Amino acid sequence: MTGEVAVLGAGMHPWGKWGRGFVEYGTKAARAALADAGLEWSAIQSVVGANTVRCGYPGQVAGATFARALGWQGARVTSVYAACASGARAIDTARAQILSGMADTVLVVGSDAAPKGFFAPAGGERPDDPDWLRFRVLGATNPAYFALWARRRMAMYGDTAEDFARVKVKNAAAGAANPYARYRSPVTAEEVAASPVVADPLRLLDICATSDGAAALVLGSMATARRLGMSRPVRIRAVSSVSPTHPRTALDLPDIATDSAPPGSPAADPFRPSIARAAYEEAGLGPEDLSLAEVYDLSTALELEWYEDMGLCGPGEAAKLLREGATSLGGRIPVNPSGGLASFGEAVPAQAIAQVCELTWQLRGQAGERQVAGASTGITVNQGLFGHGSSVVAVR
Repeated sequence: MTGEVAVLGAGMHPWGKWGRGFVEYGTKAARAALADAGLEWSAIQSVVGANTVRCGYPGQVAGATFARALGWQGARVTSVYAACASGARAIDTARAQILSGMADTVLVVGSDAAPKGFFAPAGGERPDDPDWLRFRVLGATNPAYFALWARRRMAMYGDTAEDFARVKVKNAAAGAANPYARYRSPVTAEEVAASPVVADPLRLLDICATSDGAAALVLGSMATARRLGMSRPVRIRAVSSVSPTHPRTALDLPDIATDSAPPGSPAADPFRPSIARAAYEEAGLGPEDLSLAEVYDLSTALELEWYEDMGLCGPGEAAKLLREGATSLGGRIPVNPSGGLASFGEAVPAQAIAQVCELTWQLRGQAGERQVAGASTGITVNQGLFGHGSSVVAVR
């Protein structure tokens, strides 16, 4: 184990389409996390901001942006970018600062004001950018990629459109009980089936939206937690930040082909399964120890893929696990009790932080109607563009 750090406070700004700037959202989330920790802003020694590609203007990025918005007070500032894994990278950076003794209290913030519709490349000609190429040359939008994975599951394991709809129904039921979620209405399988086709076999309600939103954490040393009177704080026990290995045998955004040049057999531990496995190994835990999981459900089919990649079941068994109710609230291992991206939508630099906020509230027993009974151990998994894996294990 690397060592534990305490979650002193957690805060969020509700997600939706609010029409305001990301700084406002992030500042409100930060103040909520500070209030939850019982700390003044002046007590924070370091700020780590998770960047978005639209974050500020040249010369002003997330760490400094939020420190300035809260009021300059001399704190160390750091900004990180790892696409959808940016929030987890920010947590990892804050943890490293605490464990190294550089800081005792660190504020982690991620916020976004996302564009309408699915993410698309910025203007200009960038033929050396694989993300630009897959949009402009292939027209391979994110929903098209999600559909390829859905088709793969259907062909390999016999998953059905009805199975995918069950994921949305499950997550919408959980999101209906989450005051921070954008979509707070239950959804039926019939409503999923009646929604427009976006990329066959996925329909509109199978795919997450883009959203405005923010999340923040105040992390601290265990000594700081004791000094604040927290005898049993939620602790971050592991943060995985692995990258892929050659050869790649599955398409993974933004790549438009698998590896062909490197010789040898496929890796014993492919990229997606390696993300959670590294976190388990660092935490000294396994999937059998989990109380709940927050996973990166860009689409309903991709949530099923994560069940297998996290070791909750064997290959091809995810739909069966879902049908049995094991991943629903009240089931053996609830997945996305927050409602997931299905209920929140994507606010890229905030979503991995939001996952840890949910673990924090669940492990404290503060999740209200969506509370997982007896929650003591939780995991997040998330994947960022360009080979950024992320997973966080929290315990209490």
